[in-house]
Formats: sequence, structure tokens, C-alpha cells
Amino acid sequence: MPDVICLGILVADIVGKPVDQWPGRGKLVLVDRIELHSGGCAANTGVSLAKIGIPTGVMGKVGSDGFGDFMVNAFQSVGIDTRGVARDRGAATSSTMVMVHGDGERSFIHYIGANATFTPEDVNLDLIRECRLLHIAGTLLMPKMDGQPVAEILKFAQGLRITTTLDTVMNPKSRWMEDIAPCLPYVDFAVPSIEEAKMCTGREDPRDIAGVFMDCGVRNVALKMGDQGCYIRTPDAELSIPIYRVSAIDALGAGDAFAAGFVTGLIEGWDLERTGRFANAVGALCVTALGATTGVRSLNETLEFMKQHAL
Repeated sequence: MPDVICLGILVADIVGKPVDQWPGRGKLVLVDRIELHSGGCAANTGVSLAKIGIPTGVMGKVGSDGFGDFMVNAFQSVGIDTRGVARDRGAATSSTMVMVHGDGERSFIHYIGANATFTPEDVNLDLIRECRLLHIAGTLLMPKMDGQPVAEILKFAQGLRITTTLDTVMNPKSRWMEDIAPCLPYVDFAVPSIEEAKMCTGREDPRDIAGVFMDCGVRNVALKMGDQGCYIRTPDAELSIPIYRVSAIDALGAGDAFAAGFVTGLIEGWDLERTGRFANAVGALCVTALGATTGVRSLNETLEFMKQHAL
């Protein structure tokens, strides 16, 4: 029985490194590595949680194709409950070409695929009833779920006293706050990146950004601040927690790894400072390897890393 359900986008990532120039038309550019990884916010957060050691289920939609088979097998290989993964016979599995630059930054070409056909009818409510925490991972890239449908699922979970968390994903065609506003009254912890949070709120200062979310009904906010670590605001406290400095190889999945670390702290019942530090540590370890979840370590290994790199 999973403690956490990660509901959201599932994406097959084709990762190439290093890509510092785009080939001219009809030309070939060589890279050192190309790999296939499970990706998408729900997949990345779910796999990271499973690697940390938290019983986890993933809920979303993939195609009835090779990439879909790969995704389901990848989840099952780390012990993820896949009862919530629907298969679409028409749409192909969502996929992304990830170009990792020499400095670890990434650029993307994305096909939305089966994520666009994921609907409330695909959601296994019985599976949600079994969990302790529902994490919405990838809102703004689920056109048939974003807005009121996700709000209803979050409301359902809160009605069962299940903790709810919500993460966003960059979508240049999104209506931002308009798309997530119906969800916010049913969110216990919002964990967006600072850049996405700026787009949603129209504000620049982290405190102001968190205030907008809280005014819309979110109970607590944890902003992923990139090289500035994280900023956490509750009705009673504010925390700014610095990053753990590591040699970055690939920043892919770092935000989802942070979310997994933060969710781990909530499941374990830690205070928010320890939760934020652990989330930063999971994110730091993530960027030390190629792929969205390759660098994530177990709970004990991450705690040991924190001891060795005391802030």
C-alpha cells in the first residue's frame, strides 16, 4: 500500500550530453552519451521517493507503445505501484528530447502525447484512498485535468484527511494562475520553482509570491530557489535554507527531486527546517548524475551526505 501517490505527467526522456550547438540543416553532431530515462514530474518524483525508500504509487497515462512499456517497467523495477497508470491506444507516450549543455543546463523539445488524454475518468480514487499524501506533479501540462478537475481530486483527498502537495511545470502556453487557482484552496503545501511561481503570481520577491499563494488558499509554500536553495513560508514562520554545493553534471529532475525530499519530510513527520534541508540534499545529489533520478540516493545515504556536508 503506497504512502504517497504522485499524480501527473509521465514522459520518456531521451537525454543527450553534451549539446552545446545545434546541428545545421542536414548535418550531424556527435555527443558523448544518449540515454533513455523515465521522466515527467510524477515519474521523477515517484521514482525519487521510491529510491529514498518511501512506498509510492504513480498515477498518469502512457501510450500502448514501446515507450509506455519502458515507463511501466521502470516504475516496477524500483517498486512503484503502477495500478494508477492508464494506457492509451490512440496517443503515443509523451516524450522529451533533452539536450544537456556542457555546464549542466538543459534545453527541451517536448511531445505532450498521452498526457493530453489523461482525464478524471482515468483516476483511480480507490488508490488515492489508500495513501497518506497526494502529490500533484505537473499541473499546467495536463489539458484535460488542469483547473477544476485537479481541484476536485485535491478536495476529495483533503476530505479524507490526506495531505496534499502541488508542483507546477513550465508551459509557455499556460494561463498560469488562472489554470491553478481552483486547486489552491485544497493544497496543504505548494512546491513550485521560483520562476514558475513568478509567472503564476506576477510577483518577484519570494515572500510576496508565497503571500499570493496563501491568499488564494494554500496553507504553506516551499519555493525551489535554484542556487539560492529554498524558501519556506507558513502562517507562523519563514525559512531560507541554502543549497548543498556539488559538482553538477545534469540539472534534469532537480526540482522533482527536491519535491520528493520535501514529501519525505512530511511523511516522516519532520519539522520544516529539517524537511527543507533534506529536500535540498536530495536535489543536490540528483544533479551529480546524468538523468532525472539517477543521482538520487536512499534515505540513510542522503542523511549521511547531509552530515558530511553540514551547512
